[in-house]
Amino acid sequence: MKYYVVDAFAENLFEGNPAGVCIMKEWIPDELMQQIAAENNLSETAFAVKEGENYRLRWFTPADEIDLCGHATLATAYVIANFYESNVEEIKFQTISGELVVVKKGELYEMDFPSRMPKEISLTEEMVEALGVKPVEVHLGRDLIFVLEKEDDVLNASPDFSKLKELPDGLGVLITARSEKCDFVSRAFFPKLNVNEDPVCGSAHCNFIPYWAKNLSKNEMVARQLSKRGGKLYCKFEGDRVKISGSAVLYSIADLQI
Repeated sequence: MKYYVVDAFAENLFEGNPAGVCIMKEWIPDELMQQIAAENNLSETAFAVKEGENYRLRWFTPADEIDLCGHATLATAYVIANFYESNVEEIKFQTISGELVVVKKGELYEMDFPSRMPKEISLTEEMVEALGVKPVEVHLGRDLIFVLEKEDDVLNASPDFSKLKELPDGLGVLITARSEKCDFVSRAFFPKLNVNEDPVCGSAHCNFIPYWAKNLSKNEMVARQLSKRGGKLYCKFEGDRVKISGSAVLYSIADLQI
């Protein structure tokens, strides 16, 4: 089986977030997909099968299947557009989060995702101790979202991953702040999924975009994730949907011996 590694939300190799991608003729057992994802040890490995005119898409972390993943969706669209359907301009994916549409616009891949405005919750001492910095706001969606005072706080954050893992709320922990260089910056941590830091997290922006659209009073924004690899995302707020665009770079093609 062909296996691709694509750097998503990247303009150059070794930037953005690497995702594994397998385009298959038919589904293999869930246990085998999980074993492949664990062996690859990337934050997500995507598996897709064409069903009619569309594709069924699933995402696995090294620990478990996940309900939504932006960078691996972008990476899958890149692989389909460059190796399976060279003239395709729009790809529709059926997922457990509903239908996701990716439109190829030159070097960018624009993803249409659900908008998920998080709800504000109370800050606890356990949160501050785990994060290592006191946020100005705390919100909860699928993930815990901490709004920090300034960009440098996001850049220099050094959380205690073992304590983040013990926080009762949220699948992941996201931090974000306004930026003078773009509109907002962020980082994303998923120790509960055995991924301490996700280099660029597209699904996190399903929360960030509606939040910052409201707080910045603008519907089109440029975001940057401040991981060591870094990545740029072009964001649009469209009510109950968000558009997230980025470029991708192929790192490798391999044959899995399964």
